[in-house]
Amino acid sequence: MAQTLQNTLYLLTPGLSVHRDGLALRIEQEHQLKLSLPVHNLESVFVFGADIYLSPAVLRLCWEHGAAVCFFTDWGRLEARLEGVPRGSVMLRRAQHRAADTLATTASLARAFVAGKLHNTRWLLARSARDAAAGEDASALRTVNDHLAYLLRELERTPDDLDIIRGVEGRAAALHFDMFARHLRAPLRAQFPFDGRNRRPPRDALNGLLSFLYALLRHDCTSALTAVGLDPFIGFLHADRSGRESLALDLMEEFRPWVERTALTLVNRGELKPAHFVIRDGGAVELTEPGRKLLVAAYQQRKAEEITHPLFKEKVRYAQFTFIQARLLARALRDGAAYEPHLFT
Repeated sequence: MAQTLQNTLYLLTPGLSVHRDGLALRIEQEHQLKLSLPVHNLESVFVFGADIYLSPAVLRLCWEHGAAVCFFTDWGRLEARLEGVPRGSVMLRRAQHRAADTLATTASLARAFVAGKLHNTRWLLARSARDAAAGEDASALRTVNDHLAYLLRELERTPDDLDIIRGVEGRAAALHFDMFARHLRAPLRAQFPFDGRNRRPPRDALNGLLSFLYALLRHDCTSALTAVGLDPFIGFLHADRSGRESLALDLMEEFRPWVERTALTLVNRGELKPAHFVIRDGGAVELTEPGRKLLVAAYQQRKAEEITHPLFKEKVRYAQFTFIQARLLARALRDGAAYEPHLFT
C-alpha cells in the first residue's frame, strides 16, 4: 500500500518499487502502476520495512526537491534519513554550539524541556482521570498527577546539574508508565497487557504502538529543527551520541503525551485491536500492514486538527506545533531568551 497524507508519501507494503518518471515518482507493485505522484507535492517519503525498492534516480529527485526520505523498521524505528545538503544560518548554529558548551544555558533549556513534558503528562493524566469509568482508576491517575506536580516544583529548584535534571525526568517517567495501563478502559487491559515501557524491540502491543508513534514524532521534530536552521544532533537534555538526533529528542519531550493520547484514544475506541499486531520470532511485537495504515492515517488526521495557539491567539494545526517550537527555540538561542515549551490545556 502507498498513500499520501499531509504531503508525506507512506510506503508500507513489501514488494513495492519506486522509479523516476520525469518529475514524478512512479510506485509499482509486480510491475503494475499503483500511484504516480509529482515530487513538488512531497515534503517527506516514509519507507517501512526492508523489502521496498527506491531507485537511485528517485533518491536524487527527492533530495534535489527538498523531500527527505526516511527508512523505518516494520515496528516504526527510524533507521536512516536521506536529504540534501542542509540549509540554515551558520550564525544560528554557532549560537547553538556555544549554548551547548555553556552549562547554565544547557541546564536552563534541559529544565524547560522536562517541565514541558511533566506539564503535558499531567494534562494527559487529568483527561484520563476525568474520563475514567471506575473511581479507583480516577483516584490512581490523580495521585500520579499530584506526584508530578511535586516534581515540577522540585525541578524549578534544581541546580545547574544535568544529572539531577535528568533524574527528575526519569522519576516522572517511571511514575507515568507504572500507571499507564490505567488509561485504558478496564475491559481492554487483558487484551493489551502493559508491564512498563520496553523497546528495541517492543514486546507488547502498546509498546509497539508507542514506539511507532514516537518514531513519526521524531521525524517531525527533526524536520522542524532542520527547517529553521538548527543542528538536530546537538542537544541539551539528551547527551551527544554518534548518530543520535539529540535535539530532536529534546523537542519531542513536550509532545510525547500528545502522541500517547492519540495511541490511547485509538485503543479505547476499539479502532486498533489485538489483530492489528503480530508477534515475530524473538518476541518483537509489530503492527500489521492494516494496523500501520490505520495508525498513520489517524496520526495525520490528528495533526490536521486546529486549535487556538495559546501564545499567538490564532488558529493553527497540530502539525505546525513542532515548527513553531523550533522557531521559538531558535529565537531563544539567538537572543539569549528563555525557551517556553508548548503546554497543552
